[in-house]
Amino acid sequence: MNVAIDMGATTGSAHAMLDLEELLATRLLVQGNSGSGKSHLLRRLLEQSAPWVQQCIIDPEGDFVTLADKFGHVVVDAARTENELTRIAGRIRQHRVSVVLNLEGLDVEQQMRAAAAFLGGMFDADRDYWYPVLVVVDEAQLFAPSVAGEVSDEARKLSLGAMTNLMCRGRKRGLAGVIATQRLAKLAKNVAAEASNFLMGRTFLDIDMARAADLLGMEKRQAEQFRDLARGHFIALGPALSRRPLPVTIGDVETSARSTSPKLTPLPQASADAHDLIFTAAPEEARMPIRRPPPPAPTPTADILAQLSRPRPEAEAVPQSLFPEIDEAERDAQIDAIMVELLGDPDASFRSVAVLYQDFLVRCRIRRVPGEAPALPAFKRKLAVARVGLDRETAASSAWQQALALSESLADDIQGVFLVLAQAAVTAAPCPSDATLARLYGTHSASRARRLLTYFEERGLVVVRLDFRNNRVVAFPDLGCETSPGDPAGPDAMIEERPAAE
Repeated sequence: MNVAIDMGATTGSAHAMLDLEELLATRLLVQGNSGSGKSHLLRRLLEQSAPWVQQCIIDPEGDFVTLADKFGHVVVDAARTENELTRIAGRIRQHRVSVVLNLEGLDVEQQMRAAAAFLGGMFDADRDYWYPVLVVVDEAQLFAPSVAGEVSDEARKLSLGAMTNLMCRGRKRGLAGVIATQRLAKLAKNVAAEASNFLMGRTFLDIDMARAADLLGMEKRQAEQFRDLARGHFIALGPALSRRPLPVTIGDVETSARSTSPKLTPLPQASADAHDLIFTAAPEEARMPIRRPPPPAPTPTADILAQLSRPRPEAEAVPQSLFPEIDEAERDAQIDAIMVELLGDPDASFRSVAVLYQDFLVRCRIRRVPGEAPALPAFKRKLAVARVGLDRETAASSAWQQALALSESLADDIQGVFLVLAQAAVTAAPCPSDATLARLYGTHSASRARRLLTYFEERGLVVVRLDFRNNRVVAFPDLGCETSPGDPAGPDAMIEERPAAE
């Protein structure tokens, strides 16, 4: 289907027609200094083509949101997460809705990240939704800069990659890029070079005029005409516009931008109390944030060198503490003795960790243990180790020390189960039953105990197997040992009272 868009008038009052189908295949680059009429041109193109093709506008200043009232565009506020913008872009392609991505209010780096996420979502849409979309990017030099600026390298790479995909690989996915820039010198060359249609407006800098003339195939001496172009006047070239450079005057538009060019207005009449108006604070100013004071002046180099050359003052003697120093070894021995005493209670294995911790704190106060008592996570760790009840020789072995290191990667509530299994493997004891593991885990469900073994096995900590008598054996590859066969359905092995460590 052939659709011709009326962009305005050419020399001799003839209509300047733009072939929309050809534009979708060959893309468009618009260049002109600030005030040359680029936004007016883009608005004319969007209004004329709105009934024929889906549109997506990347709008850094919020100028194109007014299209929503007249043509039904959906305004997408970019103040969202990058994942949200990517998913929204995918749904836009699926449902073929024209949108305006409003980047107003974000700083430059946030605008680059948001635009990259949005364009990436449109680019990565499923093949079933590769319908034609006119993607208009205003101020394209912000999203595809030719050199690194003040933004981070990561944000620049993301934005530049998305713009490159749009202009270089977007055609097969139905994405037709229309990019507008104030200066060609600030726009990445690999992005600008993919456009086959050009509309060049008023330009003053020599480097931009020379590059514009080169893109239009004009001689350098003809580049001077770009300085004389009036607002809204452009030189057009390309398969969708004209085979030769053609002056075009952009026609009128139906909508207007929220921000307009400044107009001269007469000053108000001088008030008699102008002095009071300026130097008297209004009530609402009390709620305004206070401006921070300027940073202090830098220290002169001579003063810094003088400070460095001064002799270092002698360190003051540390005053002797009024409180006696805590013997850490004695304190740890007291805490270990309390843990043994706590677990010596026959009902200790059936109490919750919270109840045991309260009992532990009371016993610490009764024994007058110096310093602060261990916090709950540290208590859980000590409880898990104390429940194993190893002798000194086994506790000092390298295999047990490695088991302790492996248990630190697990949650507090399952470290005790893991250490009991490791103790059985290190000492070649029978594998504990499901009932025993369930009680250590604080439950009566044997299936939960079996799921816990599966969790250990999925993390690569253990290998569980059954022998020919259906007894369970748990091997620890990192420790190089395994338990003796044990009946999974056996009774709960009650923890007997352990003697204090020698």
